[in-house]
Amino acid sequence: MTGPSYSVAEIAARFGLETRGDAATRISSVATLARAGAGQLAFLANPRYRSQLADSAAAAVVMRAADAEGHAGTALVAADPYVAFAKIAALFDPPPPLQPGVHASAVVDASAQIDAQAQVGPFTSIGARSRIAAGAVIGPGCVIGDDCVVGEGCVLVARVTLVRRVRLGQRVLVHPGAVLGADGFGLAMDAGRWIKVPQQGGVVVGDDCEIGANTTIDRGAIEDTVLGEDVRLDNQIQIGHNVRIGAHTAMAGCAAVAGSATIGSYCLVGGAAGILGHLEVCDRVMITAMSLVTSSIHEPGEYSSGTPLMPNREWRRNAARFRQLDTLARRVNAQGKPARDKED
Repeated sequence: MTGPSYSVAEIAARFGLETRGDAATRISSVATLARAGAGQLAFLANPRYRSQLADSAAAAVVMRAADAEGHAGTALVAADPYVAFAKIAALFDPPPPLQPGVHASAVVDASAQIDAQAQVGPFTSIGARSRIAAGAVIGPGCVIGDDCVVGEGCVLVARVTLVRRVRLGQRVLVHPGAVLGADGFGLAMDAGRWIKVPQQGGVVVGDDCEIGANTTIDRGAIEDTVLGEDVRLDNQIQIGHNVRIGAHTAMAGCAAVAGSATIGSYCLVGGAAGILGHLEVCDRVMITAMSLVTSSIHEPGEYSSGTPLMPNREWRRNAARFRQLDTLARRVNAQGKPARDKED
């Protein structure tokens, strides 16, 4: 089946871009600058790839005005080529059409409410008092527990579990294997044995969020775990109970946030970074990959921790010296102190 095709002029008009070159050129798919061919659109956003432009066989390239100067091919000029390319690429990756209805193999509690315009796939389970709104898609093998809400236009791709008391806003995308609303890690020590603390809160996810595959978000102990609107979580992320994440924050894969931490809006958290519990991170903070946040951050900016990669022999020598730092510091401090006056 032939996919969608658009002229450069149609794309430019739809996204408010400037055209240079042949506006009648047809685009049927997207590709990288190095691998694009006939009928394909590429983009140039990083100056490091400027050298690939001359040899690219792309039918058209999205680029900045400065890069378009002297370019012999067809260009779509954008202030931010990467953003423009992302919007254009979506034209060639349309979602499958909605197929309203409940599959015959689904198990739905009698008290659940499913809108007639929602799609519930095979081998799904929907618990008591849960509500599925219009336009929502519940993919195959999903489990929705009691007292959950799936808002309009949400997509649970496959094998997603909403354990209990999970409320999704509108247009939330949840990838396979994600678990929302499992018990938080609440324990109390009593006479040498752990006692489980009941987790009576829920999980609230704002509009337009995306939650990656096999990511887990624990429900709160008393209050809810909350994600603001447009929060983007990559795969295999752990969000502890009672965590609050502000709007438009994005976190890369394998990051972990311990219980009751608060993260502000427009933050970026790198892969495998960790944030300890009960800390506060203000708005517009960037935490680089593999960093460990051990104290609250009150000023916007970029923060890092950890040891850079180096040859193993060098690392072992530095590690040995690190163990001597305290002794060395004490010697330096002792040498720098003025001698006491001798008593008469």
